[in-house]
Amino acid sequence: MRLTLPQRLYLLCYTVDKEKFELTNLQGRGQLLRAAALHELARAGLLSAQGKKVRRRGTAPEDDAFLAEVWHDLPADTAKSWLQFVHNKAATAEKPVREQLAEAGAITVERQKKLGVLPFDRVYVQDPQQVLDLQQAVLEPVLKGAGPSSVPVDALTLGVFAAEVEVTSVFTAKDRREHRETLKSYASYYDDHLVPGLRKALRDSYLSSRAVGGGWGA
Repeated sequence: MRLTLPQRLYLLCYTVDKEKFELTNLQGRGQLLRAAALHELARAGLLSAQGKKVRRRGTAPEDDAFLAEVWHDLPADTAKSWLQFVHNKAATAEKPVREQLAEAGAITVERQKKLGVLPFDRVYVQDPQQVLDLQQAVLEPVLKGAGPSSVPVDALTLGVFAAEVEVTSVFTAKDRREHRETLKSYASYYDDHLVPGLRKALRDSYLSSRAVGGGWGA
């Protein structure tokens, strides 16, 4: 089963040894999923980016409802700021991606009640090894100090996005501190060679929500 970039980023946020999605990784997840969708649209030539602004082009993708939804959010004519398309609908991004993963059998979702009163959805990952392999593929190049041009695009993108939103199931605070220069070089490479403007919009969105104690997802 080929997972889209948003689906892989969702799974990256899972902490395998604790068998759950930790609260610390919920805060930026909506923004991560939106940014991942925008990345895929850009790589497919379905949006046009000029610095800090973006607009859609071509036709909506037919094989992925979430990507199509994000594509339709983009303006058709006048380009507008990346930030609003990462940030404004972040709270609604998790549900469609989670439903895709559940339909594919990668996760199961069980409705439970916290303290016997407050309802919430408990998500179970069906193949924890798949998550570990994915996390290792993202983490290993950073730990080895591999040059950004030698890292597969998807792995580099996953690493850059996870670092910007401080996903602890991928990079601990110690990892980010000790490998700061490597991560910085990956971020610069992403900006210069992949999708200029998107990474900074993701970081700005995350910092703005963190500053007010906001969070996304359930």
